[in-house]
Amino acid sequence: MSYSGRLISLDHLRQKRLVYLFLIFFSCFLGLVSQLFLIQYRDGELYACLALEQGSRWVSLENTPRGRILDRNLVPLTGERTEERVVLFPAAVGNREEVSSELAGILGVEQDNLSPYFDGEPCLLPYVVTPEQSAAVQNRGWTGVMALPVQFRYGEQQLAAQVIGHMGKISTPEEFTDLSGRNNKVYHYDDLVGKTGLEMYYEDVLKGSLPQRAVRVYTDAAGRLLGGPGFFVEEQTEDYARCDLVLTIDARIQKIVEEIMDHSVARGAVVVMDAGSGDILAMASRPGYHPARPEDYLDAAGGENCFLDHCTALYQPGSVFKVVIAAAALEEGVADFAGQFHCRGAGETLLRCWKPQGHGAITFVQAFAESCNPVFAKLGLQLGAQKVIDYAGLFGLDNQSVLGYPAPRDPRQDLKLIAGPYNLVNSSIGQGPVLVTPVQVAAMINTVVSGGFYRQPRLVQRICNSNGDTVQMLPYDPGQRVISSETAEKLCKLLEMAAEEGTGQEALVPVFGSAGKTGTAQVGDKSLSVNAWFAGYAPRANPRYVAAVLSEGEAGGSAAAAPVFREIMEAILELD
Repeated sequence: MSYSGRLISLDHLRQKRLVYLFLIFFSCFLGLVSQLFLIQYRDGELYACLALEQGSRWVSLENTPRGRILDRNLVPLTGERTEERVVLFPAAVGNREEVSSELAGILGVEQDNLSPYFDGEPCLLPYVVTPEQSAAVQNRGWTGVMALPVQFRYGEQQLAAQVIGHMGKISTPEEFTDLSGRNNKVYHYDDLVGKTGLEMYYEDVLKGSLPQRAVRVYTDAAGRLLGGPGFFVEEQTEDYARCDLVLTIDARIQKIVEEIMDHSVARGAVVVMDAGSGDILAMASRPGYHPARPEDYLDAAGGENCFLDHCTALYQPGSVFKVVIAAAALEEGVADFAGQFHCRGAGETLLRCWKPQGHGAITFVQAFAESCNPVFAKLGLQLGAQKVIDYAGLFGLDNQSVLGYPAPRDPRQDLKLIAGPYNLVNSSIGQGPVLVTPVQVAAMINTVVSGGFYRQPRLVQRICNSNGDTVQMLPYDPGQRVISSETAEKLCKLLEMAAEEGTGQEALVPVFGSAGKTGTAQVGDKSLSVNAWFAGYAPRANPRYVAAVLSEGEAGGSAAAAPVFREIMEAILELD
């Protein structure tokens, strides 16, 4: 190779090296920019929170930084409240003995009760302060002691306790590790986190990084208080970490339902749906509890039952299940409105009727209205187990899912058990292995009202950020046709007849009219205790609401559940 050729080759090599170096530096630059972007926009709240902790001492004026749980009209369901509390920064207090003694006198507590707080970290004292006590504290002008309004998540007007759930402190190192590893939010061992219900299911969404209001004082690297601005209340207008949940529930309807249950249903559930859409407007369980004081109920006898969401728990439906049998019989041509049957009451060999003397000659329509067990046992046998299983599935009685409410499925619900030996007859009247939830029963009636379209129930509409902008929308189920519109229309007539002339007359709503089916399910093999049901809709023409009422350990559905249904419908129809 000539000398000039070697020079060209060396120049080319140098150029390639320069290109490689440029690419390396450019890649590093891009990596740095992307990392800065992540720190600023994705993890900004995380680092802001860490900086707040390292450069200052602060006390939150919000008992837990957390997104709100709102009804469909943006009304808080937790009943959030504001209380005046004493905020204490022990390190800033000059004469602790003198201040604690005088403060104890103002608050009306023993000085020994305050001593641990004066020896500890900055905190809120656990005493509600009256306006007079607040003024007395402020007038003293103590450094590091002040009375300020504090926002508490749960108030006395909270609703839907079992649905909302409650909070508690992190209980194990494993729980702390799991929570810290799931998202980019800061957790402390004494944080309140969701333990049940929506508070637990949406922990990652609701958890905030910064309190909306906090008392803060700057400190140096050693934690010593600095001069300058002193103590000040800091307002956070935005917390990108926390989001609000907007539910389908209507707080007005939920409140009506709970007030009626408080005097009429000691144990049980009520579900109210928007007719057609399947949106849940109310979802209430009894016995209830207060989420701000869950420990009070744990210590009580049977307290664990207070946390149970009866609306999504499994029960035998009793004669409410006859809606499924009637639908299957009409669709399959096994029965029609002109069909004739004979009921011998206690003399029936297949299954005795609740009416000892029997109904005698009875039509299919009358058998439904009077809830005649022998007729529906015969229809079940004519249909066969597989048809009963299929139609129960079409009505959603094997689907425990609620849109936006990821409660775990109870495996005891298994429609295939209907095909087991000797099960078909009892299953045809909603006994034996048939198990349903009150939400499923409401969805079943909604299928009839919707002209034969099954729609999965929905509880959560959307998730919004702190600015109110929608982050995620949970659309309602458009539905699928499971029975013909003709059969749905006939079922409506059967339900109307049951409320007007049959066992459901106690559920008949004056002026507006209503329709529905009673149910009575025996609890245990030999127990005299029964669970009472009524499921139906109102008004009779152009239905607006569907409801399922379950009253545990009561008399039959006509005596216990039907009047509750009527009272609820009368009240909520007056809202429109």
